[in-house]
Amino acid sequence: MRIVAGTARGRTLLGPKSQKIRPTADRVRESIFNILGQSMNGRVVLDLYAGTGALSFEALSRGAKRAVLVDADREAVKLCLANALALGFEPQISVLPVPVDRALAKLHREQQAFDLIFADPPYGRGLALGVLKELSVGGLLSPEGTVCIEHDKRELLPEQLKILRRLDGRRFGDTAVSFYQTSLTAP
Repeated sequence: MRIVAGTARGRTLLGPKSQKIRPTADRVRESIFNILGQSMNGRVVLDLYAGTGALSFEALSRGAKRAVLVDADREAVKLCLANALALGFEPQISVLPVPVDRALAKLHREQQAFDLIFADPPYGRGLALGVLKELSVGGLLSPEGTVCIEHDKRELLPEQLKILRRLDGRRFGDTAVSFYQTSLTAP
């Protein structure tokens, strides 16, 4: 795994030793950023089920201001911290080593808002829809922000859910990626 573009372009990321962590493939990550846009200048990122932190580090390499990485898995937390240190992004990140639902509740209480929210929950458990429901109540996504959620291609996500409207969706083998933004016409 390598950073695809930006200041850390070509730098290698540490990968997982266990099968529990499923990093986003380089080609999928590159496609995600082709859709989102190459420049992340000044954006604040939230990375749910961060794994290795590859999506956050790609955003930071492309100019994001800071990132909050969330993962309850001990190996994932160690990988996120080690990759941040190796890439020189340690001052720009914070890692929450708790389950996603607890992290979201904490971030809501702190009234934090993010310009870009990545979510890559484990497949086959219906977690993608659950995360989307949590994010659809508002508050964490800035008005012009985007949610990018990876899910199994068999897990169909709605076109609209409360304040979120799907803008785009792509498939890469068994992986699907859906992009949502706040809808001005949401009920």
